Amino acid sequence: MKEINVNAKGTATAAVNETNTAAAMGSGSLKVFATPAMVALMEASACNCLADFLDEGETTVGTALDIKHISATPVDMAVTAEATLTEVNGREFTFEVKAFDESGEIGCGTHKRFLVFAEKFTAKTYEKLNK
Repeated sequence: MKEINVNAKGTATAAVNETNTAAAMGSGSLKVFATPAMVALMEASACNCLADFLDEGETTVGTALDIKHISATPVDMAVTAEATLTEVNGREFTFEVKAFDESGEIGCGTHKRFLVFAEKFTAKTYEKLNK
């Protein structure tokens, strides 16, 4: 991995539509942006923060989330997530994450990711099928 400093930032944006509502994703019954969709967008923003610093064969996996979903977003509105790298501890990365719709902040929290070597990680995971 190339050197990365704290305060690096990444973003990700999604349009709220019928496929990412709470009703569609099974996380509720309303046609509003689902919490799991917001979390996935926050993770994507953290991945985007690190993407330019990874060497070939490297990737990161999510290991921890502490998220609050504080405001609902209707269908036909855009949501943007931002991740700011706050700590690097060896191969572990900690982010402050926030999400915003066109009216303001809708979510916040912390997210951790861990650097892994894709081929080795995948092989070890699929060994579970042989047990």
